[in-house]
Amino acid sequence: MVRSLFTAATGMIAQQTQVDVTSHNIANVNTMGYKKNRAEFADLMYQVMSYAGTPTSTTTTHPTGIEVGLGVRPQAITKIHSQGYFKETGNNLDMVIAGNGFFQVQMPDGTTAYTRNGAWKLDSDGNIVNDDGLQLVPNITIPADATQISIGIDGTVSVLQPGAQEMQQVGQIEIVNFINPAGLHSSGDNLFLETGASGAPIIGIAGQDGLGQIKQGFVEMSNVQLVEEMTELITGQRAYEANSKAITTSDAMLQTTNELKR
Repeated sequence: MVRSLFTAATGMIAQQTQVDVTSHNIANVNTMGYKKNRAEFADLMYQVMSYAGTPTSTTTTHPTGIEVGLGVRPQAITKIHSQGYFKETGNNLDMVIAGNGFFQVQMPDGTTAYTRNGAWKLDSDGNIVNDDGLQLVPNITIPADATQISIGIDGTVSVLQPGAQEMQQVGQIEIVNFINPAGLHSSGDNLFLETGASGAPIIGIAGQDGLGQIKQGFVEMSNVQLVEEMTELITGQRAYEANSKAITTSDAMLQTTNELKR
């Protein structure tokens, strides 16, 4: 009887995790470059009262055992790196990666972080930076007198300057991919960090070796589907309620047991 109280409690804790993950997805439904999370669960250990195959006679055995499960636990929260939808902005510095890959930015400590957020700006020196002022890697500087900026599908950055008849290339955007993007560490601010699980970054040119192409004038929005998340929220809530009912039922059974002797 007491076992069921603790088993149901693990279910409530697990469903709370489900609701927390879903709430985080919903909160980031309009976050550029955000990749949704998925909560995954595993059953806990079992209390074995009788093993399958236990002899019942000299010629027969139990076809099944008696194993009582002890609940559930959160096993993983997986980042789903599917493509978000593209939103046209008309800004010459906005870019999306149509396919696999990440942009690189340099952190203040000199390390490299990775992002799918392609909303870029220029700092006071003409360097391409993100909203937090982190420079794009490799660094590309746009001349102050540039009248037009063009970014090719392969990441070639060219500008048109006064008096020039042709575009002049000023840099090449490199993008990276990972063997296991789901293994990247989410550090917030639309940034990911390399881990031992993600593998080392594979640097390349857009449109080559399985990397996506770069499209200018667009940003990638979140890949969260609000209808799916609302469904997950409802199922998580109902599962939480069902587990609470199991606790209530177990409590009522214990109360009945306590009232047997009067």
